[in-house]
Amino acid sequence: MAGRDRGHGEHGSVRGWLALVLVLAVAGGVATAWRLDLLDHWLADPPDPVTEPAAVPPPEGVEVPALPEPPPVAEAADGARVDPAAVRRALARGLRDEDLGRSVHAAVAGLDDDRAPAYAAGSGAFMPASTMKLLTGVAVLDALGPDHRFATTVVARGRTLTLVGGGDPLLARRPASSDSWPPRADLLDLARRTVRALPDAATRRPVRLRYDTGLFTGPAENPYWRADYVADDIVAPVSALWVDGGRESSGIGRVDDPAATAAAAFVDALGRRGVRVAGSPRPGTAPTRAEEVARVESAPLSQLVEHAILVSDNETSEVLSHHVGLAVVDDASFAGGARGVRRTLAGLGVPMAGAVLRDGSGLARGNRLRPLTLVEVLRLAAEDARPELRSVLTGLPVGAFTGSLTYRFDRAPRDSLGRVRAKTGTLTGVSALAGVAVDATGNPLAFVLAADRVRLPDTLDARQDIDNLAGALGACRCSR
Repeated sequence: MAGRDRGHGEHGSVRGWLALVLVLAVAGGVATAWRLDLLDHWLADPPDPVTEPAAVPPPEGVEVPALPEPPPVAEAADGARVDPAAVRRALARGLRDEDLGRSVHAAVAGLDDDRAPAYAAGSGAFMPASTMKLLTGVAVLDALGPDHRFATTVVARGRTLTLVGGGDPLLARRPASSDSWPPRADLLDLARRTVRALPDAATRRPVRLRYDTGLFTGPAENPYWRADYVADDIVAPVSALWVDGGRESSGIGRVDDPAATAAAAFVDALGRRGVRVAGSPRPGTAPTRAEEVARVESAPLSQLVEHAILVSDNETSEVLSHHVGLAVVDDASFAGGARGVRRTLAGLGVPMAGAVLRDGSGLARGNRLRPLTLVEVLRLAAEDARPELRSVLTGLPVGAFTGSLTYRFDRAPRDSLGRVRAKTGTLTGVSALAGVAVDATGNPLAFVLAADRVRLPDTLDARQDIDNLAGALGACRCSR
């Protein structure tokens, strides 16, 4: 990918930025624990001097000096090169572990340089599973921009209201807690805005409600998915209008008709505001001459991408892929999303040879990627000249700390903790990681590690092997 502008200024370099975000990510893991109510006991009792000595305040009259500014996490000299021999020593033995099966792939490259990968193993393309979300994230950020928001609107014509889905993947039934992240638009707020906009007389008689899902086209279920994915509530049918990601109000399981469920929830929200709806909501297209009376908007796209990558949200990723299809090839469907993502990445210089894209989340077992494609997606998102793509990297979970890696890396090299950020990829027979490891010299490495023919009895051992291999990159002196 020649010709990239890779700055190395003191405040703009990828290396300095990664050192900062790795430290912040540890704090982010604490914040996540707080949101999960794991730290509530800290509020109930004073800190224990045995288990929490740093939290015990000093006695009266004792002054404790301020802590000195900590040194940088690690800094390699500008122009550091990945040492292929060192990477080989770190990985070669682990890649031969029989638990990984017969199809093992790896690639390691300097994150902020243009050189070819310093190390590669395996041949051809592999089944990427959820590492596919990295491609979707870069494509949608490039197509729409990090500040883009998706609007859910209500339009009125006469006494008929139409709830129009705008493809907000995180639209909620009701307001989320104040510490929820990303912030979510909700139907109760939309109902409040709707009632405020209607004439007083209009709220005294029942209204009719329709709902419009026409922004997205094509099937709601991907034909390349296994038949039981939707039936067994592994993923929701994809729609431009849904609430809570197509989930039941209990949060457990998915609904059969996400749009109808969202419309019913909006009827309930209107009722709470004193507006009665005659009959049941009906699907339909918003009238061309209808007046918009209310809208709510999603969090910025950068936050939606971070969320999708951090927790491996399949529904959000599929919605974002549909938006790429709409923006790039005017086809907001599974097929259009795949074409749009491919066209966008190819236009950005990402090598797509051998790539087969069937969806935006990685659930489709027919997806195929070469390790080089993922490496270049990571390097593209790290470019100083591409700050609009940065949330693909900031969304990467940190090994043993955040997101889908919170409970992993428990047996990885101790020196690697806090040094590895990676997108997970897991399907039956597949275990993969694609992300960034800051090695012991402070040099950031883009890496891909994958095994896609793992025997079922070896599933957990293979996952641990992949974690250990990524940890080996964070612990090694792999640059010079």
